[in-house]
Parts: sequence; structure tokens; C-alpha cells
Amino acid sequence: MTTNVMNIKFLTYVLIGMTTVLCAHAEDYTHMEPLKLETPEMKPELVEQPANPFTSSTASHSMATTAHSMNCGMDFDFFKSKTNPGLKPYKFLDDFTFAGVPLFVAGLAIKGDKNMFRVNDKNANRNTLLLSDFKTSIDDYTQLFGPVMTMGLKLAGVEGRSDWPRLLASAGMSYLIMAALVNGFKYSTKEMRPDGSTANSWPSGHTATSFAGATILHKEYGMTRSPWYSVAGYGVATATGVMRVLNNRHWVSDVLSGAGIGILSGELGYALCDLMFKGKGLLRNDLEADYNNPTFFAISMGLGIGSKDIEFTRDDLIGRELYNENVRSIVEDDPIHFHATTVVDAEGAYFFNRYVGIGGRLRVRAMSAKSFGGFSEITGDDGLNAWARLGGIYHVDDYESYKYDYAAQYAFLKKIGFGTPDAPITEMGGIVKSDHLTEFCGSVGFYFNIPLGTRFSLGTKALIGRSITQELDIDGYARGNVMDIDYTLTLHNGYYENPDIALPVNTGHTYYIEWKYVTLGADNSTTLGTGLSLTYQYKSNFSWRVFADYDYCKKTFTLRYDPLHFMQYGLTTGTYELATLSPIAFELYPLEYQKKKKMYYVTLGLSFMVNL
Repeated sequence: MTTNVMNIKFLTYVLIGMTTVLCAHAEDYTHMEPLKLETPEMKPELVEQPANPFTSSTASHSMATTAHSMNCGMDFDFFKSKTNPGLKPYKFLDDFTFAGVPLFVAGLAIKGDKNMFRVNDKNANRNTLLLSDFKTSIDDYTQLFGPVMTMGLKLAGVEGRSDWPRLLASAGMSYLIMAALVNGFKYSTKEMRPDGSTANSWPSGHTATSFAGATILHKEYGMTRSPWYSVAGYGVATATGVMRVLNNRHWVSDVLSGAGIGILSGELGYALCDLMFKGKGLLRNDLEADYNNPTFFAISMGLGIGSKDIEFTRDDLIGRELYNENVRSIVEDDPIHFHATTVVDAEGAYFFNRYVGIGGRLRVRAMSAKSFGGFSEITGDDGLNAWARLGGIYHVDDYESYKYDYAAQYAFLKKIGFGTPDAPITEMGGIVKSDHLTEFCGSVGFYFNIPLGTRFSLGTKALIGRSITQELDIDGYARGNVMDIDYTLTLHNGYYENPDIALPVNTGHTYYIEWKYVTLGADNSTTLGTGLSLTYQYKSNFSWRVFADYDYCKKTFTLRYDPLHFMQYGLTTGTYELATLSPIAFELYPLEYQKKKKMYYVTLGLSFMVNL
């Protein structure tokens, strides 16, 4: 009321000013006809103003939405039903997209790709002792991002799709369906987890919970207020799934199927409640935008196939001419194999018209090790065999019978007291710092769109970019007693040979060392990419897209293998220096390999897209 009075006063002052100016020059207008003021005919009309705008059926949807959006008070009316006027009721399966089906099927298709070393003490192979070092509990909290965000916005008074009763019913129905599906599959298939802890791996419950919550946030606020709520929800859900794989709690197949179940459960929960509630409890309808605008931002999850092993040979050994023919090359016998690759994208493009645009893609590709080959056999037994090659075995008269028979060497060392609390090695193993070869790639280029109708379109692209690779890493650790060995070396033609080696003597000192046992990395490289996609625009500003991408790059992989680094700590300084002069000195130094390899990646995946 005060504002209206002030506006009237302001207009009055303006009119008085204008009148004063006109009067000051009145003599200039004496020839004009007198001003006649005509009053329009006023007809009184009684208009009924509803006391509660939520009960009015005559107000327009836009006016009701705008008026109610200005009310930002806290909302704690959990049991009070509200319905805004002029809203179109949702029909059964009106928003059902079946987008979770391809994710679930993809996970089901690769469910058998699970042969891998166990990275804990429960390993079936007692000669393998690898402990995974990567652990994070963030995914225990990010799985709740969707419901926490939804309920927080609702409590803050930010109006979404549904009132409290309808929201709680839709969310409850979604989680009930999700829990039934996840637990039904978990305890019927009994798939062992990667860390060997329990037999309930497939599908991932954390991932299903996260994607069901993201779908609820998408339905309530992404589709009705801003699409960026949907981007946030599905982005955090995707990160949750990736962390479950990195934590060695789930296989890639578990995460893909869990994501599919989460999306399907959320959509089915809302579809059933739309059937039950009809138009009751609706506060907002979906946003409307231009169907003809292909400009987009997308979050994608995919499955990478191709280039699933990296094999090094003696020819790849750096400085191989410096080593004799007896150099130990474990990599030749058992290369590193990888599972199907987890791929996550953030992608966007601006289109100049319906057909051509420019954009870019950020891609993370994580290749999980399926087998470390012989590298996983980092145990005390292996360490004792190393001592056999470097130490006491050489004083044996019949050395040639032990030269390549590691089992005989180990038996001999046991006989002379190795493997006891006074032994040179009392404990030895490995710590997996990273069991993934992870590639981060940024690309830019041209995007092309071919409309197939109002809702469907084909797409392709031509991208160029740069990739950075994070290395796979296993650390070794060893504990034992420092030994002294009496070496006598003979210099012949400039080379030390025929060492005369006495039995090791315990110095009474102990050691403990951690070191880089094996690392596998790659150089930065240029990547070329293209792909084919099919997009279904199920709402004016939301789409689901299935795609097949092809990427090519040429990388130089480097492997560094250092199994006996601990020896310089397990020997006295003088003994170690003498050992480095012996014919077996090559055993003490790390081996480095380099290999150029053309990498071909095919990625099959699903994208959640926001049309901007």
C-alpha cells in the first residue's frame, strides 16, 4: 500500500511540473481550442478473489507458479496436501524413458569378466601377498546426495514438482523397488567382490542408491526449475560408481548394472505414484524449451573395449646390450592384462544451427588390472631366492646344479637357517598403490547433428585432443636382518668373475624398507576421436543418448621393475659395494622397458543430456 501511495505522489509531482511549464507558455497557445477532458464510462463488476490460491481452478498456471515461487518460507507441512491450480496431471509412464535398460544390460553382458588376483590375505594363491592401498569412504556419503539435496530444497521452501505427501510416496516407492531388485540379484547370483571380502558384489547397491536419488532430484527440481540440478545429481552419482571400482569393492559390471537399476527404480516409482495421485499434490509442471536447439551439455558413463593388455619383451629392455643372457625378465612370461575399461565423460557443444556446432569433451578412462602376472609374486620366498642368486649358494661346489633351480636354492637356504627369525628376510610383500592405468583426455572439435524427427537425431563428431596418463604402481616392503658376506673377487680381462662367497653372517642389526617395486606409465600423447550417437529428446530440454565412440592414440609405455631394491639395506655397505662388482650385479639394479604401442579404444555408453 505504501508503495502505491509513493508512486501516486511521484506521478502527481510530474504532472504538476508539466502543468507549470505549460502555463508558463500559455500565451503561445491562446489560439488553441480549450482542452476538453472526457471521462470513460465505468461499469462496476464484482470479481471473486479466492482466499487460497491453491484451491482456485481459474488462475493460470504461470501466474500461480510465479506467485507461489516468491514464497521462500520454510516448508514443514509433511502431511498437508497442496495442489497448485492449472497444472497438467502426469499420466502413467508419461516420463518413463527406459534409459536404465542399456546400462543394466551392459553390466550383465560383462559380468563374467572377473578373473583377477585377490588383493588381500584371502588370496587363493598363498604365494601372492598384495594389499590394496587405495581406500576412500567418500562414496558412502555421495550416494545420499540426491535425496539430501531434494529434501533440503523442499525444507527450504523451494517449490518442486510435488507436495510433501506425493514426494515422500514417490521417493519411498523408488527406493523400495531399488532395494528389492538389488538385494534380489545380490543374494541369488552371489558374485565375489574384487577384494574377496563377501559374495554379494553384483549389482552395486551404492551406485543404485545414488542413481535412484539422482533421478528423484531430476524429477522434482531438474525438470521443473533448472536442468543443472539434474546435472549435479547424475554427476555425483557417476562419481560414486567410479569410486566403488577404485575402492576394489565392485567390478565395472556391478556399477553399470547398479546405475541402470537406480534409474529404472526412480522412473518406475514416479510412474506408479503418478497413477495413484493423478493431479493431486502437483505444484509445478515441466519446463518448456526449444526442441529444435541441439546445443547440449552431457554427463556420460561408458564401457571401453579394445587394447586390453600390455606386453613387454627382452627387445623392449632399455640398454639390453649391457645385460647378459641370464637377465631375469619376468615380464616376458606373464604380461599385464586389463579388464574392460571404465569411461566417464563431461561433454558439451554449441550449435550454430540444427546441424553444425563446436564443442569439447573431458574423458577419464580407467583400465583396471586383471592380472599383474609374475609381479604379484612378491613374497619372502621370492626374496630368499634372490639371496640364493646373490649369496650363500655360490659357495656350494656343485653350483651349476643350483644355478637355475630356484626350488633347490630355496631348499638349500632353508637348510642353512634361512627363513628363521634371524634370516635376512623375515617379511616381504607388496602394496598396490594404484591398480588402474588411468588416462585423462581433453578434446575439442566439430559436432554434427542430423534430425530424424521431433525427438530423435543422429550425431557424429571429429575431435583432436591431448591425453595424460596416471601410472599403475605397486610398492614393495621388506623386513629382516642386515647380513655381512665375505666376497673374494677375481679380476680377469677387466671383469670381476668367479666370486668366492662365504655364508652370510648376521650383524645383529635389522632393517625395514618400502620402495617402488613396479610402475607402469605412459607419455602424454595426441588423441583423435570420432563416434556415432542416437539421441532421444524425451523432454524439451532433456535427452538420453546412446553412443559408440572410437579413439586412437600412439603411446610410449614405460615399465620399471625393481624387485631387489631391498638388498642394499639388507647387506652391509661394503658387502653391497662388492656385490655390485660381481658377475651377478645386474640382479641388483632395476630393469626398465619402453614400448611404443598404438591404442585403439571403442567406448559404448549412455549420456544424460541437458539441451541449452
